[in-house]
Amino acid sequence: MLRIISEREKDMEDKAYRNFQELEAYGENTQSSLLYLLLETLGVKNVHSDHAASHIGKAQGILTCLRATPYNSSRRKVYLPMDICMLHGASQEDFIRGSRDQNIRDVVYDIASQAHVHLQHARSFSENVPHVAMPAFLQTVVLEDYLQRVRKVDFDVFHPSLQKRNPMLPLQLYLRSWKKIY
Repeated sequence: MLRIISEREKDMEDKAYRNFQELEAYGENTQSSLLYLLLETLGVKNVHSDHAASHIGKAQGILTCLRATPYNSSRRKVYLPMDICMLHGASQEDFIRGSRDQNIRDVVYDIASQAHVHLQHARSFSENVPHVAMPAFLQTVVLEDYLQRVRKVDFDVFHPSLQKRNPMLPLQLYLRSWKKIY
């Protein structure tokens, strides 16, 4: 709980992540920590569950930052990792203007790809994760849904369809819960 609080206090500094590792560390210290607490509440003490929680939390932290980009840009704030933005020649002003140029899409692609890698890695532990831990990991359905939707719009993070809810999400959550897979 203390890791979550101290990491959230850093949010008050209101500055972009210098590199992708800082964004991953944020996901680990906030989202993964919540998952560890949830697993503890469920009575799960399993190293594979902890590894899965770590990767799911990182993916969630990354995608939360990505999903918030249109909102943050409207407030003239950009929190995406500067190293990836510089790699593709994308400035903060490009995001603030809501640019849909290819270099912006390349930044979004790189960030979304890393979140996808974390989700895949988390799923690689699924055979060794006890079924009682599955409710803690159902948020992967929401993360996967966003990744699919951003892929469909060619990684245009400002596309209006990304701001709409998926009406099939409750059904997807139910099916994954019933099948006991994340």
